Amino acid sequence: MTTRPFLKWAGGKGQLLGRLTAYFPKALTDGSIDTYYEPFVGGGAMFFHLMQTYPIRSATLMDANPELILTYQVVKNSVETLVPLLGQMERDFLKLSEVKRKARFLKVREAFNKSFVGINFQTFSSSWVERAAQLIFLNKTCFNGLFRVNRRGSFNVPFGSYLKPTILDEINLRNTSALLAKAKIQLGDFDQMRNLSARSKSKTFIYYDPPYRPLSRTANFNAYNRTAFGDPEQKRLAQLFKDLDRKGCYQMLSNSDPKNTDSKDNFFEHLYSDYVHYLYRIPASRSINSNAARRGLINEIVITNYKS
Repeated sequence: MTTRPFLKWAGGKGQLLGRLTAYFPKALTDGSIDTYYEPFVGGGAMFFHLMQTYPIRSATLMDANPELILTYQVVKNSVETLVPLLGQMERDFLKLSEVKRKARFLKVREAFNKSFVGINFQTFSSSWVERAAQLIFLNKTCFNGLFRVNRRGSFNVPFGSYLKPTILDEINLRNTSALLAKAKIQLGDFDQMRNLSARSKSKTFIYYDPPYRPLSRTANFNAYNRTAFGDPEQKRLAQLFKDLDRKGCYQMLSNSDPKNTDSKDNFFEHLYSDYVHYLYRIPASRSINSNAARRGLINEIVITNYKS
């Protein structure tokens, strides 16, 4: 059974894996690469795919979202405590009427937001398991499985009306825990990637899937954590890409394609001018309009520092 992401996550790469595979480095497919880094792990679709397909021995997963990293740590280290808690939450939720389900959702969301100030995101504790269960519950029962916070840092996604949401996918969760056993999971800014271990960089593959640059003002959704990710961060990331290229790492980066809405927008061509020969456009089902009738395939960009 294929292990898949245990969370829904905006911008997840599940649907694009087939296309992205074409741009993997040959050193990955022939087994030369054995170490993987992903500084924007999100839902982890790329990590789960790589770990089940290629002979990767170790991985480091990072994200600046403390709630996400906390939940990954709990799934990795305390899945047997998490499973019965989620099972009880699912049973209690599914027996409720639609009105009472919404009330339960709002109650969990309120508790999740109120308890934030008391959580130490640096040191594992028993309170982490309950918080991870709350996040998974909210993820499976909120609208579109989004993770979004307001300016005060509170989770504010509304209730989603699903007939029978799977809050506990027990087999997949345990399989996920087994794969995460091979990974180091850490909270932090992507620039911490500069501190890569001294081992051979030629055996290292890095995949960057940052919050995408908005295609328009109305499409500006990058509030996955309590800090913004704007053009200054995109520029810092491009500099890291260049610096690690000089160290010999294999790198792949995904982002939105500004030319979907402005054919003259050369933001990424300019930012990654040394890699324009390795800049590719691939079709993806992404929404750039609130009107469902105007949604469809748009391009995303893929940038590498090697010939695929």
